[in-house]
Amino acid sequence: MILKPGAALLFDIDGTLADTDPIHLEAFNRTFEPYGHHFDKARFALELQGFANAATAARFVPHLSVEEGAEVLRGKETIFRELAATSIHAVPGLFELMDMADALGLPMAAVTNAPRANAELILDGLGIRSRFRAVVIGEELAHGKPHPLPYLEGLRLIGGDAVHAVAFEDSRTGIASATAAGIATVGIRTSLLHEDMIAAGAVLSVDGYDDPALHAFIESRVAEA
Repeated sequence: MILKPGAALLFDIDGTLADTDPIHLEAFNRTFEPYGHHFDKARFALELQGFANAATAARFVPHLSVEEGAEVLRGKETIFRELAATSIHAVPGLFELMDMADALGLPMAAVTNAPRANAELILDGLGIRSRFRAVVIGEELAHGKPHPLPYLEGLRLIGGDAVHAVAFEDSRTGIASATAAGIATVGIRTSLLHEDMIAAGAVLSVDGYDDPALHAFIESRVAEA
């Protein structure tokens, strides 16, 4: 297979490389129940999934100062890392897809709104950090998702061209970010339904990376005819 110029794959991390959303849900509930908030899976997907911590604090503990809100969310991330330390499993087909990309010389980037400590915990837990040419942390940029900047930065760092790239996301916020950057985006159905992802802008959705339709789509984007 001959790759198109700028062909690239870009992956969100939480819920996309590994199905960590149930762990985040538990951590959010432990953190916010003292403030009167409880989240089920549907509310988590709509109001929490994919949002940067600063935005989450401003929404759910607006009576706290910015620093106090940030401290609450740092506590949540500590809980998440404690829970996730022994509970990280790859989405089916991920390693095989990455093997294919490596064999072709197809560059990959990870693009996330998660704090760096969380991102590295998941990447190291899966043993794949070294396979990404870049890891983009939204909160370290001027704008996180749903702004396109994180994906634009990912493309820049790996020499990617949005026209010949594919992004993988599990949240509305992430899909909005990747599509705003001009990247065709595949929804990974760890939390949202197919219709939710299509409505958010995904071009298709799959349960895992082992779906034959996904491999055909990737080839259509990254390979010369």
